[in-house]
Amino acid sequence: MSTEGIITGLARRLVADNLLDPEIAAAACNNAERANTPLIRHLVQNNLLGSLVIANAVAQEFGLPLLNINTCDPTNFPMALVDARLLRKHNVVPLFKRGNRLFLGMSDPSDANAINEIKFHTGFSLELVVVEDDKLHETIEAILISKHDEKNKFTEFDGLVLADFEIEHREETANSEPTEEAQDEAPIVGYVNKLLLDAIKIGASDIHIEPYEKTYRVRNRVDGILREIARPPLSIANRICSRVKIMAQIDISERRLPQDGRINLKISRNKAIDFRVNTLPTLWGEKIVLRILDSSSAQLGIDMLGYEPPQKQLYMKALNLQQGLILITGPTGSGKTVSLYAGLNILNTKEKNISTAEDPIEINLEGVNQVAVNTKIGLNFASALRAFMRQDPDVLMVGEIRDLETAEIAIKAAQTGHLVLSTLHTNSAPETLTRLQNMGIPSYNVATSISLIIAQRLARRLCKHCKKSLKLPSRILLQEGFTASQLQNMQLFGAIGCDKCNEGYKGRVGLYEVLPITDRISRAIMDNGTSIQIADIAREDGYNNLRASALEKVAMGLTSLAEANRIT
Repeated sequence: MSTEGIITGLARRLVADNLLDPEIAAAACNNAERANTPLIRHLVQNNLLGSLVIANAVAQEFGLPLLNINTCDPTNFPMALVDARLLRKHNVVPLFKRGNRLFLGMSDPSDANAINEIKFHTGFSLELVVVEDDKLHETIEAILISKHDEKNKFTEFDGLVLADFEIEHREETANSEPTEEAQDEAPIVGYVNKLLLDAIKIGASDIHIEPYEKTYRVRNRVDGILREIARPPLSIANRICSRVKIMAQIDISERRLPQDGRINLKISRNKAIDFRVNTLPTLWGEKIVLRILDSSSAQLGIDMLGYEPPQKQLYMKALNLQQGLILITGPTGSGKTVSLYAGLNILNTKEKNISTAEDPIEINLEGVNQVAVNTKIGLNFASALRAFMRQDPDVLMVGEIRDLETAEIAIKAAQTGHLVLSTLHTNSAPETLTRLQNMGIPSYNVATSISLIIAQRLARRLCKHCKKSLKLPSRILLQEGFTASQLQNMQLFGAIGCDKCNEGYKGRVGLYEVLPITDRISRAIMDNGTSIQIADIAREDGYNNLRASALEKVAMGLTSLAEANRIT
């Protein structure tokens, strides 16, 4: 089939005007449809065509006026006429009203669904005005953030019970006497508390508080994606920073060096949330990142983490061994800690002596001897491991293997009757083996000590309330990596977005590559085989890699193909 046959609408106009190559236009149409993204947004975000060039073509195609929205004052827009939810959903903004006519700025006048829905909700006849897509998107976000800030003044908290917050003070910190600007003013205290509580409610994993030359913003990471949620006045930046540092029991007078702290926030009689706090001096002030550590996540059973049945069996088999090294790999934020703790919970019985070395201790576990690594006083992973070996251990957990010394001690422990769990930063399970060899571990030690490697990622889970069925040609699905047997009974779903989710996704699901060290793989390691050769052996033996695991989750309807492509 020719490429021209699948180019329609605006793409056909762009090709006719020699603004876009036909093959690029066809691919863009296909990719935008697969990702459930408007074509204009796809073109702009992927730098295939400038937003102004597209806007000019759109204005000529539909015979509509073109407006530079940056010349307008958004405070004069009649925002009350259109529900805020519709602004983001359809990327539109009401510009002004004249009689029974509402002038609506949008980047894609061909979006009949948007026009009809706004007509229905407002009751006005619409006059369309073309606006550049990226400028329109920035304007809408700025307006909604401004409305959010106005709604959340320091003295208004929408009925939330903030007074019940209780902060556990572990120990006093030197030089932590409040300065004049760091006094616990009630509005600042309430505002910071509300930022923390709101992040907990929406299931955020991190809070970023960031100063810039002319702005100050707060972003939350939800389901792995950062989203801006507030822009406090720049004038109170230092007071917010000082309040967080006081809560974290760190030195508020030190602004030149990074610092680490911890907040234990009791939000009810039976519920407490820990925050790991890190400050970083930047050009315009201290940036603060708070990692939200919910101890309930450590109690998740292995069945809740998304392992496929064969993968779960391999993990359980390795945990039942009396000795060996289990490595969990992946980038920061991929869920390695939760997988480790899930394994430790299974092993945590009265018959076992378990010791862990962590930096920092993210979740407290009853019955486990947890040691916080402190390199300033010489307590690193290697020295902690040496001490553990004199403590009659059964199970050891090392937060991360960062250097040759730690790797050597962990392997020696695994070879002398101990079960060792740890993490390593690599992209896949086969690469972990070659990484250890590159660190200086002899091949025979790698082959004989490691029992299991788990590489993992976290993919956003489709919202069960709004996900929609998709149909793609079998040829495309086979190119993506699906097998012919999967296509027979598979139903694809895509993200839509509703008031119960975040852009069509709610929560996350684990993607795993679980690789046991079989005899074939051991021989390949001893022969100094590359990660590619080891990956080929694993595939021949029927072990899914991360891509295959992601496509399996897509086939099950748990995530979208677009999300699988983003992660793998």
